[in-house]
Amino acid sequence: MIKFLFIILYFVSILSLIYGLWTIVPFFYGLPWVPTAKDRVRRALEMVGLKPDELLYDLGAGDGRIILMAAEEFGARAIGIEASPLQYAFTWLRCFFSGSKSKVSVRRENFYRTDLSDADVVFAYLTSDQAIRLQDDLAAQLKPGARVVAVAFDFPDWKPNDFDEGYLLFAYEMPPEKGGMAAYLVENNEEVDLP
Repeated sequence: MIKFLFIILYFVSILSLIYGLWTIVPFFYGLPWVPTAKDRVRRALEMVGLKPDELLYDLGAGDGRIILMAAEEFGARAIGIEASPLQYAFTWLRCFFSGSKSKVSVRRENFYRTDLSDADVVFAYLTSDQAIRLQDDLAAQLKPGARVVAVAFDFPDWKPNDFDEGYLLFAYEMPPEKGGMAAYLVENNEEVDLP
């Protein structure tokens, strides 16, 4: 009986370690792991009009759900950028065993250092601090006509081309228009709450 309890404790310890690494390591990069619901991902990819054979980058690929959906449902090529070693390994395995492995890949690197100049679409579920840090790099790197979809945050200096209030999604086309969210709301005759 005691041997059985030690075996259970051993497996619980291993699972706790894996879960801890899965959730804690991303905090060191400033990004907590928060998975995006599939219907929200689908809506985001529809908002930016992702087409077959376009190239999508997912900044912070997590478990790979965005790149796999982009390939399987939209026919796009997709690259996930993931800094966390555990999530990178998990996503690499998902890509390897998927039916879309010729269209998806994952890179273990910091997305602030990634060359995104060949991207047609960039998917970003980040924090507002990271958006501020990233917006100038994206504007400089991305080609005209490339699109960016942001989940749960906006790029403060860019006016979105489209906004989904229900899913809190912001879509932008390069080069970005200046003006921020307030300019979008005014242009679309929506209420603006000012402090």
